Amino acid sequence: MFEGLSPDDLEHLAHKLVERNFAGGAMVFDQGDAGAEMYIVAKGHVNIHLPGENSRRVSLKDISVGEYFGELALFDDKPRSASALATTDAVLLELNRDTLSTYLERRPHAAMAILRTMAERLRQTNAMLSERAAKNVVEELDKNLTWSDRLADKVAELNGSWAFILGLGVFSCIWFAVNRHGVVSGMPFDGYPYTFFNLLLAILVALQGPLIVMSQNRQTIKDRATAETDFKVNLKNEVNIETILRELSEFRAETNHRLDDLERAAPPRSVKAPVPSLDSTQI
Repeated sequence: MFEGLSPDDLEHLAHKLVERNFAGGAMVFDQGDAGAEMYIVAKGHVNIHLPGENSRRVSLKDISVGEYFGELALFDDKPRSASALATTDAVLLELNRDTLSTYLERRPHAAMAILRTMAERLRQTNAMLSERAAKNVVEELDKNLTWSDRLADKVAELNGSWAFILGLGVFSCIWFAVNRHGVVSGMPFDGYPYTFFNLLLAILVALQGPLIVMSQNRQTIKDRATAETDFKVNLKNEVNIETILRELSEFRAETNHRLDDLERAAPPRSVKAPVPSLDSTQI
């Protein structure tokens, strides 16, 4: 967010940051809370999510060391748009609105660098939210087809069917029969070697070729878009699985830590004296 600032500006802002410590599982802020601070992660991990019913939250992003969140609160007085949870013990650097406002009043040239980064962050967020729901890319492409594209698809579909083969065969037979016996007139209008018929076939083939290639190219685009969508879905699933595994590992470590604390706090058990055993000679 501050990568476009000069070293002097960065040093000035760094002295104004306040260090905040959060234990693992603690909420940094909840959706709807009033806030005037942004946070930079110096240690640990923070999860940005939307609260759901029955404790089923919708995870938006995992924030790690060097990343920041809550920056919208620096520019408006609206409530928080999402919740932030410290998934591990975290150290956050807090920057409040008054500090930034005073800084920008004395250094107005820094505002453009910050706004440029903010705009890029907003574009990334919009792209992420728009891609959360899986889309039928083939249906999306079909909605934008022109009449010429649809005609090319229909021609390609017809050429690859038995209807076209049988129809062309029947039409050829009728053409040959009419020109052989002269049904239309006393003299055939296209007698052997059927020059006009060959011309019609040549025109048909010349028109079919580009239309079929156009349809095949469009099908290639559909296949590529489908493959890209599958890749994005698989990538999201992989990221979600990694997040689940990391949270399970953190939960296991926290559970073991609590069990160790309980064992250390529990009173020592009393050891019972062993009962002497009697052998057969003593009996």
